[in-house]
Amino acid sequence: MNSIATSRLELCPGSKGVQSANKTPFEERNDPEESPSSGYRLRRRDPYDITQVERERGITVKAQTVTMFHKPSGENKNTEDNPPFLLNLIDTPGHVDFSYEVSRSLAACQGALLVVDAAQGVQAQTVANFYLAFESNLAIIPVINKIDQPTADPERVMAQLKSMFDLDPADALLTSAKTGQGLEHVLPAVIDRIPPPPGKNHSPLRMFLLDSYYDEYKGVICHVAVVDGTLRKGDKISSVATGDTYEVSDVGIMHPELVPTGVLFTGQVGYVVSGMRSTKEARVGDTLHHARSIVEPLPGFKPARHMVFSGLYPADGSDFELLSHAIERCGFLGLLHMDVFHQRLEQEYDAHIISTVPTVPYIFEYSDGSKVEVQNPAQMSSNPKQRVTACWEPTVVATIIIPSEFVGPVMSLCSDRRGEQLEYTFIDSQRVLMKYQIPLREIVVDFYDQLKTITSGYASFDYEDSEYRAADLVKLDILLNGQPVDAMATIVHNLKAQRLGRQLAEKLKQVIDRQMFEITIQAAIGSKVVARETISALRKNVLAKCYGGDITRKRKLLEKQKEGKKRMKRVGSVDIPQEAFHELLKIS
Repeated sequence: MNSIATSRLELCPGSKGVQSANKTPFEERNDPEESPSSGYRLRRRDPYDITQVERERGITVKAQTVTMFHKPSGENKNTEDNPPFLLNLIDTPGHVDFSYEVSRSLAACQGALLVVDAAQGVQAQTVANFYLAFESNLAIIPVINKIDQPTADPERVMAQLKSMFDLDPADALLTSAKTGQGLEHVLPAVIDRIPPPPGKNHSPLRMFLLDSYYDEYKGVICHVAVVDGTLRKGDKISSVATGDTYEVSDVGIMHPELVPTGVLFTGQVGYVVSGMRSTKEARVGDTLHHARSIVEPLPGFKPARHMVFSGLYPADGSDFELLSHAIERCGFLGLLHMDVFHQRLEQEYDAHIISTVPTVPYIFEYSDGSKVEVQNPAQMSSNPKQRVTACWEPTVVATIIIPSEFVGPVMSLCSDRRGEQLEYTFIDSQRVLMKYQIPLREIVVDFYDQLKTITSGYASFDYEDSEYRAADLVKLDILLNGQPVDAMATIVHNLKAQRLGRQLAEKLKQVIDRQMFEITIQAAIGSKVVARETISALRKNVLAKCYGGDITRKRKLLEKQKEGKKRMKRVGSVDIPQEAFHELLKIS
C-alpha cells in the first residue's frame, strides 16, 4: 500500500506538492522533469533511496522530497492561461515503525493517493495510512495498482475500499506502474480533485520544519513547507522553539538533487541552509518566521514515542567516542527501526556495536509507594527492602488481515502471546480482519516473522499504541560463574520466566566457547535459580608422559591441575561473542 499526498500551489502560477509512502507509479515511472504526457524514463537506480541500507533492503527509511513540473497533455505552450504545475512529491516509508515520518509529511500536503495492490487488496498498512490521511483532512484519491498481474482482481479491491473506507469505486484509478497503463489519468486527477494550499503569499512568513540532516560542506540542511509568505535568500529567520536567529545562505527545491532557486513561495516544499551547526537546533515541527516579526506558531507534531529500548556498547572500548558521536538517541519506534539503526551505524560511521535484548517501558510500584518507569532491567531497584507490589506493561492494538483458512493458527499465535481479541470481521468471502490487544513486549522481536510463517506470507500486520495493563512481571538475570551480566538481563512475564530461562541457558552453552576453566551458566529470578548449564573446561593431558609408575604421582599431577583450574576460574573472564547476543534476541 502506498499513499501520496499532494498540495496545490499557484507558483508558475500553478503548482502542487505530493507525498508518498513506499514506491508509487509517480516515482517509479516519472522523471522530475517529465510528465506522463511527455514520455516515461525508467531509472536504473531509484533516486529516492539515498542511503545504502535503503538500496540493499529495498525499503524507504527517511522521507525524501522531490519537485517535478507537469504540463497537462494537449498544452504545447506555457502561457499565463495555461501554466505548468509544480508538484512536490514526498516519498515516505510504508512500514509501521516509520509511520511518524508519514504523519510529518502529511502536514505539508493537501491530498493523498491511496495506492492498493490489485492482487493483494487492502492490507493492514492501508488501514493505518488511510486514517492518518483522513485525520489530517486530506483529499484522498484511491489508486488500484498492478492491474496487469494475472491474479489481479480490481472489482474485489474496489468493494473493499467501499466497505472499509466508504470510498466511491467510481473514483478509483486503475493503473500499472510496470506497463504504464492508466498513469496518464493520475496527475490530472491530482490537479482536479485536490485543493490548493490555504496559505497567503503576502502574509508574514511561516514555515513548518519537516526534517533536517547534516551535510559536512553546508552544515544543517532543513526541509521546510512554506505555509504563509515568501522566503528569499539573504532573509533572516527565527525559530519559535529556540528563539535563535539565522541568515538564509541558500534556498531551493529538490529536483531530486538540491537546486537553488533563491526563493520559496507559499505552498512550496523545499530546503533551507541557514548556518545551523547541529541538527539539535532544527527541531522537527518547529515554526520558522522572519526575524523581528511576530507570528502565531503553527501546530507542531506530537513527539515521537519510543517503544523499543536497547542498550548499545562498542565492541572495542576505544571506540566509545566514535559511538557517542554517531548516536543521538537509543529509543526506537520498532524493531525494524532498531535493525536499520544498527546497520547504518556500521555502514556510515564504521561503528561496530553490541546491542542488548530490546525492552519496552514498564511501570513498577514499590512497597514504599513510589512508581518508576523502567526502560532497562538494570534500572530496577536491587534494595531487598523495596518490594515490587504492582507492575504495568504497555499494550498495542494489533490489526491483522489474513486469508480465512489461516484463522485458527493465527488465533493460537495471538493467544500464546497473551493477546485479547477485540474484533473479528470478514472483509469479503476470503479475507478476515482481526484486532487484538497484545502486550508490546510480545511483538517486538519475532511476532511478525511468526505471523508470516504460519500464513505462508499472506498476512498483513499493523499496530497502534494502547493503554498500560497490569501484569505479573519479573526480572530474569543471566549469571556466568556467579556474576550477573547486565547486558543479558530482561523483564519477562512470570509464567514464561522458567521456560525462557532454560532456553537462554541452553543457547548460551552452544554459542560461548570453551575456556581453560569451567563456566557455569545460570538463569535466576532474584535469588532463585531457575535454570543451569555447565561448559566443561578444556584440559591438557598431564598424564601423557607417565608410563606406569606409582599411582600417587598421577594423582599429584591431577590435583595440581585442578587447583590451577580453580585459580583461573576466580581471575579469568568469560569472552561473550556478539553471536550470543543475537541468539538471545531470537529467543527473547
